[in-house]
Amino acid sequence: MRLDMFLKISRLIPRRALAQEFCDAGLIQVNGLTAKSGKEINVGDKVTINRRNRKTKVQIVSVPDGKQVSKQSAGDLFTVLSDESVESA
Repeated sequence: MRLDMFLKISRLIPRRALAQEFCDAGLIQVNGLTAKSGKEINVGDKVTINRRNRKTKVQIVSVPDGKQVSKQSAGDLFTVLSDESVESA
């Protein structure tokens, strides 16, 4: 599954277009490397999302088969490794 689709389906980022913008801006990393929106993700990958004042690291637990997942099961797709606030200079 594409990275931008996973971010949308898992509700880590609310819209696919926004997920693509994050990737284009270099704000998303997969396994420590800056990733493009079309990157194929797999179970066990570690994804880092850099927002304006937050840095969230998650590990992918499962990749959904379809393009939609219920709101209740969206949180089961990943495990949060860290979620920390980042001070801007």
